[in-house]
Amino acid sequence: MKPSKLWSKDFEPDKMIERFTVGNDRELDLRLARYDVQGSLAHIKMLESIGLLTADELEKLTVELRRIAEVIENGDFRIEEGIEDVHSQVEFMLTDRLGDIGKKIHSGRSRNDQVLVDLKLFMRDELKTIAASVNNTFESFQRLSEQYKDVLMPGYTHLQVAMPSSFGLWFGAYAESLVDDMEMLVAAYNIANQNPLGSAAGYGSSFPLDREMTTRELHFATMHYNVVAAQMSRGKTERAVAMAIGSIASTLGHFAMDVCMFMCQNFGFISFPDEYTTGSSIMPHKKNPDVFEIMRGKCNRLQSVVNEINLLTANLPLGYNRDLQLLKDIVFPATTEIKDCLDMCTFMLEHIRVNRDIIDDPRYDYLFTVEDVNRLALSGVPFREAYKTVGMQVQHGEYKPNRSVHHTHPGSIGNLCNDKIRLKMQKVMERLN
Repeated sequence: MKPSKLWSKDFEPDKMIERFTVGNDRELDLRLARYDVQGSLAHIKMLESIGLLTADELEKLTVELRRIAEVIENGDFRIEEGIEDVHSQVEFMLTDRLGDIGKKIHSGRSRNDQVLVDLKLFMRDELKTIAASVNNTFESFQRLSEQYKDVLMPGYTHLQVAMPSSFGLWFGAYAESLVDDMEMLVAAYNIANQNPLGSAAGYGSSFPLDREMTTRELHFATMHYNVVAAQMSRGKTERAVAMAIGSIASTLGHFAMDVCMFMCQNFGFISFPDEYTTGSSIMPHKKNPDVFEIMRGKCNRLQSVVNEINLLTANLPLGYNRDLQLLKDIVFPATTEIKDCLDMCTFMLEHIRVNRDIIDDPRYDYLFTVEDVNRLALSGVPFREAYKTVGMQVQHGEYKPNRSVHHTHPGSIGNLCNDKIRLKMQKVMERLN
């Protein structure tokens, strides 16, 4: 049987037109193959329930779709030459094996809602995988925060020495920042977790489709009820996912910058074993933080993904437009890249070395001026008088720091609240189930 397009009539498009409009969709669609089969299994079960398939036809289609699913899971699924996309390939395989029964699978469905359901299922799974990687990185930050909670480091404002911080505070800050990022991810997940199947080309169907049934079968939390709204979610869902990815990337990129700066000899706060750094072709002493420079660059680029989606979809008219096909080429690589960055960050955190004695350097003496002002204020000296006293000591070169730090309020050096932060993350993760 010769492959044909789902929309073919008595003509074929010019080859140059086909190459331009299909682009690399066949390669990208391989990531959707398992979800296309999942959607089709739910769809045919619903078609049988409303009388558009017999029980025998449903059984035969189900058996063949499950065989195709095995081919996909084994990595042997291919979209053949002359077949436009994953939907066409699956239907071609069914028709090749079952004859006219295979042609019935598209009843009550358009490629518009078919790709939408594939994408929703794909993004739902990708977000869960990203969340697992975020949680791993979170756990690494929390472990390091506890491990180094008593090791002081300089804190900065305006990149000037400011007040005492600690490595526990630094690592813990990134842990809690990831909790905020997870809130964004959960919001994107909720947008993805809605069933568009049955919206067809965007205006519904004259078949009595049971959309509640397919929503249950595909384990969606709810459906996109309005069929036009379902089609409008193409682009909106990807934008939400990109915003979540961008939020995570912002946190990772910020941390990568800290690492690059703190590894510099002028700081010397942290280091890594030689094998986790790179060298110079001309300077024998160099140990470069290439991993974190690449991570910083990737994360900066990931934060631009949402803008790319905005520009692609900003002026589209109502209904499906082929421009939306290009969203795959933007979102698919982004989901892979953010996971790679998270996994690399987690890996590098396992090998980070902390300079426990950095605070003893005299250049950090002025970190403790606020501590000494506060000690005077606690002893009964008015704050402004205490501030002036210490300020004059600094001005006249007479200041001698007391390097002891006593912070007790929630979230401070002496009270990191890592247990509370862990609980926040647990509650967010539970909302993905």
